[in-house]
Amino acid sequence: MSFFKKTLLMAALPASAVLTSAAPSQAQANQKPTIVLVHGAFNESSSWAGVIHELPDGYRVIAAANPLRGVKSDSSYLANLIDSIKGPVVLVGHSFSGMMITNAASGKGNVKALVYVAALAPDAGETANDLLSKFPGGTSGSALGPPVDLGGGAHDVYVQPEKFHAQFAADVPASTAKIMAVTQRPIVDTAFGEQSGPPAWKSIPSFFIYGTGDKNLPVTTTLFMSKRAGAKKVVEIKGASHLLMVSHPKETAKLILEAAQQTLAASVQGS
Repeated sequence: MSFFKKTLLMAALPASAVLTSAAPSQAQANQKPTIVLVHGAFNESSSWAGVIHELPDGYRVIAAANPLRGVKSDSSYLANLIDSIKGPVVLVGHSFSGMMITNAASGKGNVKALVYVAALAPDAGETANDLLSKFPGGTSGSALGPPVDLGGGAHDVYVQPEKFHAQFAADVPASTAKIMAVTQRPIVDTAFGEQSGPPAWKSIPSFFIYGTGDKNLPVTTTLFMSKRAGAKKVVEIKGASHLLMVSHPKETAKLILEAAQQTLAASVQGS
């Protein structure tokens, strides 16, 4: 077949058919990962707005809604979302959702990197309470309001709106923190005592970013977790609060992008 006729034939085919004409390994190696952002307790998906704005075009981004109903149930929910995504995934968790990404990514071959943003990174059998009490310095408990009885011994817990800014978001504009306090999603208190399963960070590269002004998750705890996980990179933001993805979206997006690019480079080398 002449080059001219071959060109006409390819032009008549749908884009998907043309794409599959390449070797599968080459197509997969050149595929940018989907970035899945998972919010933590007392937060919601729009907290990633600044980070999403900083991520370059060409990456599919999903800001997942975390139910905050329990480690096992939330992790299963996230695992189902991961299964629906074709191609590689970079999984990003903030705060309590570190529990979710650690569990949901286990056994998922398409998850290529884990990014912990001021987040918990548990080992098997650990609970959020274990990690939050491992080292002194966290004061989030003092900011919680009266629990809402859900029956069966479970309660929803919220941060008192008047304490939200100082406790969680000291370096975020007061007007922004006020809205976040009002729109926060509660977490069921029993989730803090649920044990984590086998950690995905033992087989998937991890990246950590934290702020030295975090009043919820002590710096010592983050450094302990990142060292244990053998993190590829750990980024410290001087003075940043627990909601550092809101106050420092550029730095947060930069680390996420670095994780994504390393994933892409590794795929190319392995193809």
